[in-house]
Amino acid sequence: MMSSVEQVKILTLDSSSMTGSVALSCGSTLIAESLLNVRSTHSEKLLKQIDQLLDEAGWQLNDLDFFAAVTGPGSFTGLRIGIATIKGLAQVLSKPVVAISSLQSIAMNVPLSDMPICAFLDARKKEVYSQLFRWQDNVPAALGEAQVLPPETLLKKLEGKVVLVGNAVPLYRELIESTMGDRALIPAPGAHQLRASQAAWLALTSWSGGVFQEPSDMLPTYVRPSDAELNLIANQSTQNQG
Repeated sequence: MMSSVEQVKILTLDSSSMTGSVALSCGSTLIAESLLNVRSTHSEKLLKQIDQLLDEAGWQLNDLDFFAAVTGPGSFTGLRIGIATIKGLAQVLSKPVVAISSLQSIAMNVPLSDMPICAFLDARKKEVYSQLFRWQDNVPAALGEAQVLPPETLLKKLEGKVVLVGNAVPLYRELIESTMGDRALIPAPGAHQLRASQAAWLALTSWSGGVFQEPSDMLPTYVRPSDAELNLIANQSTQNQG
């Protein structure tokens, strides 16, 4: 079984933040990765990144065994674009897909930590997406549900020493240090970057354990309602009051 797993070819995409990244991997070996932290829409760059990586690796799309995408939480627009890209490619080629959490993916950046890891991603609107993890069987295992909260509310809930990782850490570093003091363990700046290559390892682990799905079943994980949904709820509330 292991030899076949190590020969599996995967294309993994992460568009959950402003950074867009694509990775090609063969089993647990990273073949190529493209990461662009630039202010342009994912729709402008993801297909170009995919084409470039395939060309450099000498692979064809049909060589791939399955596709993986980070499905959130994160940027609503980015997630829709990335998931639509992966679903489209997988449907055309009749390949399965694997959905990966952005929170578990960022926790991969703190390998084999003895401490609980708090994924701490910017949700905008002065809130953060967060989830606690602890390493188990070579992957970060969730200790609770994903949530979206004001950072000060979340930080006051954390007990003991905790590693905080994610793109919201630099944004709220002063608040983290003033609230938690030396209980907050903050890794080097490079650890706060979401990367498709980390999601690829999680995708391989899921696939080898039989956890995958049809492309049509892949959906984004928002955690927080979209602005459109919030407006609809507000309008319905107003109508009910009237």
